[in-house]
Amino acid sequence: MKKILIIGATSAIAEATAQSFAKEGARLFLIARNTERLATQATDLGIRGALSVDYALLDVNDRSNHQQALQRAIETLGEIDVVLIAHGTLGNQTDCEKDSETALLELETNAVSTIALLTKLANIFEKQHHGTIAVISSVAGDRGRPSNYVYGTAKAAVTTFCEGLQARMFKSGVHVLIIKPGLVATPMTEALSMPALLVADPNLIAADIVRAIDKKTDVLYTPWYWKYIMAGIIHIPTALFKKFNL
Repeated sequence: MKKILIIGATSAIAEATAQSFAKEGARLFLIARNTERLATQATDLGIRGALSVDYALLDVNDRSNHQQALQRAIETLGEIDVVLIAHGTLGNQTDCEKDSETALLELETNAVSTIALLTKLANIFEKQHHGTIAVISSVAGDRGRPSNYVYGTAKAAVTTFCEGLQARMFKSGVHVLIIKPGLVATPMTEALSMPALLVADPNLIAADIVRAIDKKTDVLYTPWYWKYIMAGIIHIPTALFKKFNL
């Protein structure tokens, strides 16, 4: 029986992943900022087979409340087998370019809050000497592109932080999984114009995440083909790359 903590639990990918864990009979603790959605989700996961589902409210940008929320999860679950950090926003790049405060808020939500939570969680897992810390980053962090470089900057910071964390936590027997989704059909992306052939269903992403946790994968590109798409984008010469509107 796995004991699972999910932060940003009401996001589409997190919700689909929680459903996969529920079918395995896991104990779940959900953290998000919407009481109604958490309550509805908890009921649904119980029906799907979760042994227990508890939850707590948290605005991840309120770092003063991080410890309290994590402590509630630990008191409820005991030791944590898996934590999935899945919160985030996809802000408007043009708005970020016009206003530094908007840009900084995106960095706060998508990078600073994640790093703050990871710092606390790493110390918890280090004492356990087991478990998995899974973090949703993005292919957007692999190279800065004009269409989303503020969001990409945040995700690049998360990826780099987690790369260092992997090496640190390996010595304590803790697995760190960096998850890099490509285009996913979620409420966060529904306003975007995206090539239909490259857009994945959240359930596919969730299945990949659960599999990667079980296999102790270090970096997961999901769907798989994004590993090759991004390899191509990374190696475009700068003189040519800056002429593209990617």
